[in-house]
Amino acid sequence: MDKDPYDLCVIGGGINGCGIARDAAGRGLKVLLLEMGDLGSATSSASTKLIHGGLRYLEFFEFGLVRESLKERDVLLKAAPHIIWPMQFILPHTTDQRPQWMIRLGLFLYDHLGGKTALEKSKFLSLSSFADSVSIQNNFKSAFQYSDCWVEDSRLVILNAMDARDKGADIVPRTRCQSIQARDDYWSIKTDNGKSFRARSVINASGPWVSEVLDGSNLKKHTPHVRLVKGSHIIVPKQYEGDQAFLLQQPDGRVVFIIPYERDFTLVGTTEENYQGDAGKVHISESETEYLIACFNSFFDNDISAADIVHTYSGVRPLFDDGQGESRKVTRDFKLHHHKDQSLPLISVYGGKLTTYRVLSEKAVNLLCGITGSKAAAWSRNDHLPGGDIDDFDHFLGRQKAAYSFLPERLLQRYARAYGTLMDIFLENKTNLDGLGEYYGDDIYEAEISYLIEHEFASTLDDILWRRSKLGLHISKQTMKQLEKRMGA
Repeated sequence: MDKDPYDLCVIGGGINGCGIARDAAGRGLKVLLLEMGDLGSATSSASTKLIHGGLRYLEFFEFGLVRESLKERDVLLKAAPHIIWPMQFILPHTTDQRPQWMIRLGLFLYDHLGGKTALEKSKFLSLSSFADSVSIQNNFKSAFQYSDCWVEDSRLVILNAMDARDKGADIVPRTRCQSIQARDDYWSIKTDNGKSFRARSVINASGPWVSEVLDGSNLKKHTPHVRLVKGSHIIVPKQYEGDQAFLLQQPDGRVVFIIPYERDFTLVGTTEENYQGDAGKVHISESETEYLIACFNSFFDNDISAADIVHTYSGVRPLFDDGQGESRKVTRDFKLHHHKDQSLPLISVYGGKLTTYRVLSEKAVNLLCGITGSKAAAWSRNDHLPGGDIDDFDHFLGRQKAAYSFLPERLLQRYARAYGTLMDIFLENKTNLDGLGEYYGDDIYEAEISYLIEHEFASTLDDILWRRSKLGLHISKQTMKQLEKRMGA
């Protein structure tokens, strides 16, 4: 047990927990973050990977959430332009769907609610303009186009954790918080590996496990309810050319995204269904698979089947339960609950979405500062994330090509997109591929593996292949065997 207590212990290493740790450490607080698994290994790496305003939330009159999300979209685009970039979305329309006037009004609001934006405004267009690249069924003639952003979600988590660490926070993955108990002037925090810590305040940002953390410490009194909603995605081989995504309206009122993914694939998702099982053992169901396949096949001429699926992933969204009957109508906004019945500062985080994680983090630390009387000012709005000190990505890519001319074009682009300026850490002073160390196959070298272990908290092969990257989709069995040998798997 430390001699001096931490100012804050954050429980949960998803996007909200890492964002809170970063914000608090940036204000000078001594911060500890505990995560039971790998950072971002649950909900935060199972999203549809969008930084967006939430066009469909307008239908439920969540104007405040959409406005805040649209503003954050531009803030985050500037903070991490290597892992976040604009994407065009095509919303096909037929007369049996939401009326055209409703969509026009919604897109007008979407274009203007967030104020000035760097993204292109929406427009009406003919689907015939995609005839050369996309095979679309004949009953779809027209569509709307609008802009949002793509994000490498699990890398967004890691960059926040890295920045928190660089600002002095102690980030401790694979360490489950078993209980917290209030002492005279600090929380006593016990973990599953026998370690104990002390902290003057706690923020419970454990996502689907927010109630479980409280239950384990007998602290669940007069607290909000969490509603667990499962979302699943399927990945199939690339189904069309072009870098535009599609937003398909479904007969049940839901919408499903069809998105170009990892250069060689197409991503289809997400589903929405209530979930009551173990949030750490969530998998796509047969009915979800059938639903997503039917959605794709209702629009494209080139049908897909279950045999085409190369990978699936599922996650559980811990939504703030606002009493809505349908999962799709439950608010994606967040609630910060101050446990006023406790003698020491304790805050639990309910709900939230990827796009507004920074706002949530800032408000959570603002609330904590208000409780403790600290006057530490918010700071994160205008600060870039690690690797994101890039004014123009295309210019940056050109500079990196000149600096590392020995790298194959495809590998250079992958490094630039994944790591931004951080790629210099493992490429500095390298003049040829041999300088990158052992070659494992499929453009994977020891220099990158060592960097991920030493700088990005990676410790297992899954950390590297599925969360720090999506290389698991691309590598051969031979490369996998070489990497397993390297990692001792």
